[in-house]
Amino acid sequence: MLAVVLLVCSLGSAPLARADTRCAPPGLQSATELPPKLSTAKRPREDKYTTENVEPLSSVDVRSLGLITPGTLTVGTLSEAPPNVCINANGQFSGFDNELLRAIAAKLGLRVRFVGTEFSGLLAQVASHRFDVGSASIMATDARRRTVSFTNGYDFGYAALVVQPGSPITGFDDLAPGQRIGVVQGTVQDAYIVETLHLQPVKFPDLTTAYASLKTRQIDAWVAGGLEAMNAVRPGGPAVIVANTFSEGDFVAYAVAKENRPLIAALNSGLDAVIADATWSALYSEWVPRPLPPDWKPGSKEALTPHLPDFARIAEHHHRPKAGPPVPTSTLAQLRESFLDWEMYKRAIPLLFKTGLPNTLLLTVSASVIGLAVGMMLAVAGISRSRWLRWPARVYTDIFRGLPEVVIILLIGLGVGPIVGGLTNNNPYPLGIVALGLTAAAYVGEIFRAGIQSVEPGQLEASRALGLSYRSSMRLVVVPQGIRRVLPALVNQFIALLKGSALVYFLGLIAGQRELFQVGRDLNAQTGSLSPLVAAGIFYLALTIPLTHLVNYVDKRLRQGRAPAEPEDPLDRIASATGQEMT
Repeated sequence: MLAVVLLVCSLGSAPLARADTRCAPPGLQSATELPPKLSTAKRPREDKYTTENVEPLSSVDVRSLGLITPGTLTVGTLSEAPPNVCINANGQFSGFDNELLRAIAAKLGLRVRFVGTEFSGLLAQVASHRFDVGSASIMATDARRRTVSFTNGYDFGYAALVVQPGSPITGFDDLAPGQRIGVVQGTVQDAYIVETLHLQPVKFPDLTTAYASLKTRQIDAWVAGGLEAMNAVRPGGPAVIVANTFSEGDFVAYAVAKENRPLIAALNSGLDAVIADATWSALYSEWVPRPLPPDWKPGSKEALTPHLPDFARIAEHHHRPKAGPPVPTSTLAQLRESFLDWEMYKRAIPLLFKTGLPNTLLLTVSASVIGLAVGMMLAVAGISRSRWLRWPARVYTDIFRGLPEVVIILLIGLGVGPIVGGLTNNNPYPLGIVALGLTAAAYVGEIFRAGIQSVEPGQLEASRALGLSYRSSMRLVVVPQGIRRVLPALVNQFIALLKGSALVYFLGLIAGQRELFQVGRDLNAQTGSLSPLVAAGIFYLALTIPLTHLVNYVDKRLRQGRAPAEPEDPLDRIASATGQEMT
């Protein structure tokens, strides 16, 4: 840990971050043409959800919007899908979707609080009122409308097929059984591969992991959102976009709880307002400059048609010759570029030290206290002679050891969260700590029980023979010896809890609440480099390795006992017993 502190101090004079290349508006110079097949293709089906008109902004009563915090939109979003949603170099949630929502909220006189989470749990969190709004370039499909409702569309959606240069796959028709086709789990691209093409894709938690797998040839193709693919793929890089198609769904929209119709109507009014004053056009041109399909426009059916620059002409003006296939690089060079980027280390380590480390320690230490306390109670109940104590302890242990940690975190966070939201101020840390602690307790209880039962029965019998009660014998003789014997196993559980603290992100964290892994993951998404994740791993090693060696040292000393003292003179011992001085 000292080495990390010294390294941070040595980087103190270095800039916190270099220019961000992903979570920043690319501007008009990056304008592109609409892929030819999309400019002439028809939408999959008729638009039956866009409203005919909206209510005037002046008639919106913000007090009736059913917000979690009055006057503030609590928004669940992602941090790793630029240019739509991401965290920028200043640690703020940004991207086209989020900047547009800020503008809409300003029209309504609302503040915005962004909270990062996982896409797989976002819609469920919106439906359970963990968030007021979901902002993550969400396609408004019929399947998703069973869980949440959507605003009018603010963007259209299409999918891109990404492969390595020279791949025999040149279009969606070339995708076939036996190929490894990567998608992000829970997205419309996932549904498209399964339900339309009837193939079984390889599912990833986020697009950066999917793209990294494509670059390292772990998958044959990657089907991604069109904008995300364009942002990830660089000219001359190890991947190319070979085909595009419209995604399932009518448009990209913000998700809102189904019963909160006033909020949906208010957001629709704000969307039409930012279209009317050209804010939408300015943000669109800045973040995602490409033509709209001929048969689609954002907002309600009565909204003004946005006036946009001629992106095709701008793209032609900035035309650059197509890059050839990437120059072959050695395996060692690829590893150095991906994992040993010193500039990325200089950027990541101060942020990991300032934000990730304190939050990881807070989660781990707090959950450990709960785990040790509840675990000891479970151990005592598990060896009790009363079945009314023994059976509940066994049922608890079976359930909490049998369920994956992420399921327990979601069950407690989304199930108990709405009930105690007033007490926790919708802070995910208390519920996350409780979930981690209760899960750890099931393992700690078994560790304690094994340690206690490993103590020879004669120890208990001898203490009872000396007049101690059963409780006193257990508390003063048996339990201390049992704990000493399982110290290494307890440290292993602490290390597992330290790494498991990263799962709290599923409950949604603001930028300042991110722990070590999520800080590294966000920087990885911003830059495409895996070096920030390696830097996060260094912090985990700095925490776990010294602790492991310390416990091994303590365990060794306890097993060996104290060094024998010099033999005492028998006469001195007699004098001490009689209180007389011997001469």
